[in-house]
Amino acid sequence: MEWIHDLLFEHSAIQAIVVLSLVTAAGLWLGKINLMGIALGVTFVFFIGILAGHLGVSLDPSMLNYAESFGLVLFVYALGLQVGPGFFSSFLHGGIPLNLLSLGVIFIGTSMTVAMSYSLSIPLPDMVGVLCGATTNTPALGAAQQALKQLGEPSSSADLGAAVTNPLGVVGVILAILFLRKCFVRPADLAEKEAETLNHPYIAAFQVHNPGIFHKTVKELARHSHTKFVISRLWREGKVTIPCGQTELLENDRILVVTTEKDMPTLTLLFGEQENRDWNKEDIDWNSIDRNLVSQHIVVTKPEINGKRLGSLHLRNIYDINISRVLRSGVQILATPELVLQLGDRLTVVARNPPSGVYPAFWAIRSTRSESPIWPPSSSASF
Repeated sequence: MEWIHDLLFEHSAIQAIVVLSLVTAAGLWLGKINLMGIALGVTFVFFIGILAGHLGVSLDPSMLNYAESFGLVLFVYALGLQVGPGFFSSFLHGGIPLNLLSLGVIFIGTSMTVAMSYSLSIPLPDMVGVLCGATTNTPALGAAQQALKQLGEPSSSADLGAAVTNPLGVVGVILAILFLRKCFVRPADLAEKEAETLNHPYIAAFQVHNPGIFHKTVKELARHSHTKFVISRLWREGKVTIPCGQTELLENDRILVVTTEKDMPTLTLLFGEQENRDWNKEDIDWNSIDRNLVSQHIVVTKPEINGKRLGSLHLRNIYDINISRVLRSGVQILATPELVLQLGDRLTVVARNPPSGVYPAFWAIRSTRSESPIWPPSSSASF
């Protein structure tokens, strides 16, 4: 058992990797625990880190400094990739008042931090950590630590203050929102918000039995229908294909449609019959449904694609692929031609699965401004 003690407590690069991995894994696992509809998520990692420090686990100072800096870089990059593309568009819609309110919160919090530090005789580094943790602002914590180091002040205590108050800041915001909603939001408004959840993408299968759409193309149906939908797959005579705008629908065709739940009755009348199978379960293996098509995920990372409308790329007609859903900041969006793509969007793509040796080792779909391939057929690709 001596090797376990050395692995966890003797300072080395391996020890730092093992300890950080265990703390992160335990925090993420415990963060999934849901209590009365509230789960702390990644915030639980702070608590596990505090517990590890209480048990006497420490890291080599140089490794700890490297982990802090590298982790902060990854955090800021991931956060910027997720919310950065929508910053300017949201800035035009109420962005100035919201930013002024944010500056007001920062000013009030900073003033309270300085006042409490002097009035309660609490060291300023500790109070700086409390401020950063209470506002759940990790970049501010990194900047504050760097400033403290340049001033010759100890910065390690700021970590502990942030670790203690960060979870409380998350829970406090949740409780405050629940309280304000209970006091100031009308039940009618809540019912309207719940109804909006029906706009999330919903997957359903239909069989074409409506004589009025026999031999009509998908483009004609979309033009004359007030309902937005995307036909992801088409089964005909035992063969599966990716329909394009010029594909004609025939009697008894089976189609997989991505739409919104509120539009399901309209589409049932349009196509004729809805199948009973639930296609919205998370455990569905789309690639096992048929062997001629593959379902992949593409992450938009190319600047040339940012800001383009999905329909302007002509992916279905030119490249024989179909975008059925878009995941943006944790929210599923229906992939309509009018949708403007942003960096960080995660696209669900349906494409042909070519036999080995018929096509090159990777497929290349090129943007209008770049000649570099943007879609290799791996399980996760990038625009």
